[in-house]
Amino acid sequence: MPTGTASTSSRRILDRIARETEPGGLPSDRHAADQGDFDPIEYWGTRIGRVLGVILAIAMLIAVGYYIARHL
Repeated sequence: MPTGTASTSSRRILDRIARETEPGGLPSDRHAADQGDFDPIEYWGTRIGRVLGVILAIAMLIAVGYYIARHL
């Protein structure tokens, strides 16, 4: 059984997983400053993914609009 720091770290990870999988939780809760386990890679990866998702959605809408305009 883990002792000391390993136990504390394990408990922190399990609590974080429970918070993130809890129904009704806000996605922004992951990045709350009071959690103490801020991960800049996760933060920027999420930001980059969201921006790329918006760009892809806009590009797809433009492509569909172009296709419809050319074939009607």
